[in-house]
Amino acid sequence: MTSELRTYTATPGKMDALMARFRDHTINLFIEHNMKSLGYWTPVGSPEVLIYLLEHDGDPKANWAAFGTDQRWIDTKAASETEGSLTAKIEAVLLEATDLYPLAEAK
Repeated sequence: MTSELRTYTATPGKMDALMARFRDHTINLFIEHNMKSLGYWTPVGSPEVLIYLLEHDGDPKANWAAFGTDQRWIDTKAASETEGSLTAKIEAVLLEATDLYPLAEAK
């Protein structure tokens, strides 16, 4: 399986709304589109940044394509961004596991 590390920098003043969108909608949609959340963090000293790790079952490009065209996501994103985008910057890195250390089992 492929993992993906994503870093979102919230638009100033929008971190609470971004977190609410993840909590109330996005994470459940990830599950339906073969993406398993492994953890979410904010860096110490950077409360406007959200970092999370996903595990993809299948092709990440196909998972994101299905997610991005899901009408529920389209509606959720539009409703949450009536006063502008919640994110100023999004970075994504696909990761392959090495044999250096066994991967932790997700709960």
